[in-house]
Amino acid sequence: MTRAPQPLFPYSVKINMATGTYAALPITLLTPKQVEELQVEFKKIVQDAGVRGARISVQRLAVDDYDKVLHEAKACVRKAMPKAA
Repeated sequence: MTRAPQPLFPYSVKINMATGTYAALPITLLTPKQVEELQVEFKKIVQDAGVRGARISVQRLAVDDYDKVLHEAKACVRKAMPKAA
Protein backbone atom coordinates (compact mmCIF):
# COMPACT_ATOMS: atom_id res chain seq x y z
CA MET A 1 0.00 0.00 0.00
CA THR A 2 1.47 3.35 -1.04
CA ARG A 3 1.05 6.52 0.94
CA ALA A 4 -0.50 9.57 -0.59
CA PRO A 5 1.99 12.44 -0.76
CA GLN A 6 1.63 15.04 1.96
CA PRO A 7 0.62 18.50 0.73
CA LEU A 8 3.23 21.25 0.94
CA PHE A 9 2.38 24.72 2.22
CA PRO A 10 4.45 27.92 2.33
CA TYR A 11 5.71 28.84 5.79
CA SER A 12 7.58 31.77 7.26
CA VAL A 13 10.25 30.70 9.77
CA LYS A 14 11.85 33.11 12.23
CA ILE A 15 14.24 32.27 15.05
CA ASN A 16 14.44 34.77 17.93
CA MET A 17 17.20 34.76 20.53
CA ALA A 18 16.97 36.31 23.99
CA THR A 19 19.79 38.68 23.00
CA GLY A 20 17.52 40.34 20.46
CA THR A 21 19.18 38.77 17.45
CA TYR A 22 17.10 36.79 15.04
CA ALA A 23 17.26 34.86 11.81
CA ALA A 24 14.44 34.99 9.27
CA LEU A 25 14.54 32.13 6.81
CA PRO A 26 13.20 32.43 3.27
CA ILE A 27 9.72 31.15 2.57
CA THR A 28 9.88 27.41 3.01
CA LEU A 29 7.59 24.69 1.67
CA LEU A 30 6.80 22.18 4.39
CA THR A 31 4.20 19.61 5.26
CA PRO A 32 2.29 20.10 8.53
CA LYS A 33 4.18 17.07 9.94
CA GLN A 34 7.53 18.67 9.05
CA VAL A 35 6.51 21.83 10.90
CA GLU A 36 5.89 19.80 14.04
CA GLU A 37 9.22 17.98 13.65
CA LEU A 38 11.07 21.26 13.03
CA GLN A 39 9.77 22.74 16.26
CA VAL A 40 10.71 19.62 18.25
CA GLU A 41 14.21 19.53 16.73
CA PHE A 42 14.71 23.24 17.42
CA LYS A 43 13.83 22.71 21.09
CA LYS A 44 16.39 19.88 21.28
CA ILE A 45 19.11 22.01 19.67
CA VAL A 46 18.45 24.87 22.10
CA GLN A 47 18.42 22.57 25.12
CA ASP A 48 21.63 20.82 24.04
CA ALA A 49 23.32 24.20 23.59
CA GLY A 50 22.12 25.41 27.00
CA VAL A 51 20.57 28.51 25.44
CA ARG A 52 17.65 30.16 27.19
CA GLY A 53 15.00 32.43 25.76
CA ALA A 54 15.26 31.21 22.16
CA ARG A 55 12.03 30.84 20.22
CA ILE A 56 11.08 29.64 16.78
CA SER A 57 8.06 31.05 15.00
CA VAL A 58 6.66 29.01 12.13
CA GLN A 59 3.62 30.52 10.47
CA ARG A 60 1.73 29.25 7.48
CA LEU A 61 1.39 31.90 4.81
CA ALA A 62 -1.74 32.65 2.88
CA VAL A 63 -1.49 33.45 -0.81
CA ASP A 64 -1.83 37.17 -0.17
CA ASP A 65 1.01 37.00 2.39
CA TYR A 66 3.42 36.03 -0.40
CA ASP A 67 3.13 39.44 -2.03
CA LYS A 68 3.58 41.10 1.35
CA VAL A 69 6.73 39.08 2.00
CA LEU A 70 8.17 40.07 -1.38
CA HIS A 71 7.37 43.72 -0.69
CA GLU A 72 9.10 43.56 2.71
CA ALA A 73 12.12 41.79 1.21
CA LYS A 74 12.49 44.51 -1.44
CA ALA A 75 12.21 47.23 1.21
CA CYS A 76 14.85 45.53 3.35
CA VAL A 77 17.24 45.24 0.40
CA ARG A 78 16.72 48.89 -0.53
CA LYS A 79 17.60 49.93 3.04
CA ALA A 80 20.76 47.82 2.94
CA MET A 81 21.99 49.25 -0.37
CA PRO A 82 24.89 51.68 -0.08
CA LYS A 83 23.88 55.32 -0.47
CA ALA A 84 25.10 57.12 -3.57
CA ALA A 85 27.62 59.82 -2.70
